[in-house]
Amino acid sequence: MFLGTYAPKLDDKGRVILPAKFREELSSGLVVTRGQERCLYVFSQREFEEIHGKIRQASITSKQNRDFLRLFLSGANQEVPDNQNRVTIPANLRDYAGLGKELTVIGAGNRAEIWDTEAWNTYYENAESDFVNTTEEVIPGLF
Repeated sequence: MFLGTYAPKLDDKGRVILPAKFREELSSGLVVTRGQERCLYVFSQREFEEIHGKIRQASITSKQNRDFLRLFLSGANQEVPDNQNRVTIPANLRDYAGLGKELTVIGAGNRAEIWDTEAWNTYYENAESDFVNTTEEVIPGLF
């Protein structure tokens, strides 16, 4: 499970060092792809295979499904961390997420997310007030 917030840097070759707490789960391979809100999703290879199994069941007659599948899968990139626990983020994904040198990597349960730090801070400021003021059940059965 991916938890926490980390602040690695993107090097000049487009590589990022994985947070130490994520390394074991990602050591045998991972998939980086477009996420929502212009971040990148990072899944373990195993988790991505499970998600892909569910995706394969989606009806291709639905335009919304086709659009989602095309954007999600066309951005997917398989990686294996190098000996220094770095992974390369392809240029098209760096551009999509607007990544600069300063990154914020968060754990989001079944995935990690990579954000440009400025974008994360803006998102966090906006979402925090909604989180604090939540008065109804957002996730059924949680509270």
